[in-house]
Amino acid sequence: MESLRTDATGNELVSRSVPIAAPSFRAVLREADAPRTVWSAPGEATVVGSGAAATLTARGPDRFTSIREAAESLFASGDVHAGTEAARPRLFGGFAFHAGGSSGSPWEDFPGARFVFPRVQVTWTDDDAWLTVNAVGPDASPETVETRLDEERERIESLSTDEPVVDPPGVRTRRRITARDDWRTGVEAAVARIRSGDLQKVVLAQALDVDLERDLSLPDVLSRLGRTYPECYRFLVEPDPAESRPQSSFFGATPERLVSLRGRTVETDALAGTTGRGETPAEDEWLAQELARDEKNAHEHDLVAETIEAQLSPFAGTVSAGSRRIKRLATVQHLWTPITATLDRDEHVLSLVEALHPTPAVGGLPPEQALKTIRETEPFDRGWYAAPVGWIDAAGYGTFAVALRSAVARGDAATLFAGVGIVADSDPDREWDEVQLKYRPILDELERGDE
Repeated sequence: MESLRTDATGNELVSRSVPIAAPSFRAVLREADAPRTVWSAPGEATVVGSGAAATLTARGPDRFTSIREAAESLFASGDVHAGTEAARPRLFGGFAFHAGGSSGSPWEDFPGARFVFPRVQVTWTDDDAWLTVNAVGPDASPETVETRLDEERERIESLSTDEPVVDPPGVRTRRRITARDDWRTGVEAAVARIRSGDLQKVVLAQALDVDLERDLSLPDVLSRLGRTYPECYRFLVEPDPAESRPQSSFFGATPERLVSLRGRTVETDALAGTTGRGETPAEDEWLAQELARDEKNAHEHDLVAETIEAQLSPFAGTVSAGSRRIKRLATVQHLWTPITATLDRDEHVLSLVEALHPTPAVGGLPPEQALKTIRETEPFDRGWYAAPVGWIDAAGYGTFAVALRSAVARGDAATLFAGVGIVADSDPDREWDEVQLKYRPILDELERGDE
């Protein structure tokens, strides 16, 4: 693991929070310093982080343990006055999908794991808004943090709130990294492995490079995603700025929660099986019923749900799965099963993240054979796509989502990712169409209405 990096030696932590008049989400994010952070989840506060008071990074197969230990060290001693639970100090970040980390474009600036302790954090709850200022290092003191808090409150409360949302930038060109013939060959090879008994399921993904008409405005994109997909987990993760290239930003609106831990209560989801939305309520309902009855999708979904329950069982005295149901989003419908568990003992959320990642919804079964197939088949590095992103607090609680419906943006270019589960009766053309459907949430935010 790389050492904890701060703006000064030492890791003394000071944090102060005050209530503020609720500012504009877009204005706060637009004026935030890099690296910027966004987290917004159903039933949770929305957070925008600016800058980094401390950064934790790790690489290799022990990256989950390394980040957990570094986080515990950071939070071990601190002078914290949060004022409200929502504004408490938290680390925000995520992990690479593969244990070997990330490599190649567009992932050059993303290590195997990276978490940021924001220097300035604005938090919106249902009822109010809070400003938090954090500092780490031997020069951090209550006096300097409280002075910065006053300065930031004055600055943020003066931000404009009435600027119009900028239209999507428009897509100039597209380049598929996976050709259709190569996709068909890869799916057919995976199906052959499944039918021979080497695999039960594997998730194969595609990547799409797009050149934009102008630089992407992430405050506007994330605002629109929040309106269109309020039931999804919105995130923005940025590495430290690189001198030789524009700032990279990994963002998305994913429907899939990996795990949420509070006390000894664990909540997670099985989300697998997809169809589109209908143009009328009757067609929409017909598609939902067809999805619910489809044997291929039901089999894929049950594999995911059963595996998640098995992965949680070593930690929990009770694991309970709800009834399978339909989760409707703006462009797709999914089979969805909520799963809850009660832990036998106190655990850190990253212990559960490590146990659950990758779920069969993004990897496959058996896990090692599925990951081997993914590496052999996909002509690109997944980087942080389909990997855990989320937050950790001082108690070891947190929430992590699976980074789906996502893209990496850099200036006027972006790379989108989407995948689909392959089982014994998968059809390459049908799976290709499903991947294109899963591009839509992000692609819709890049294309102008006339495209």
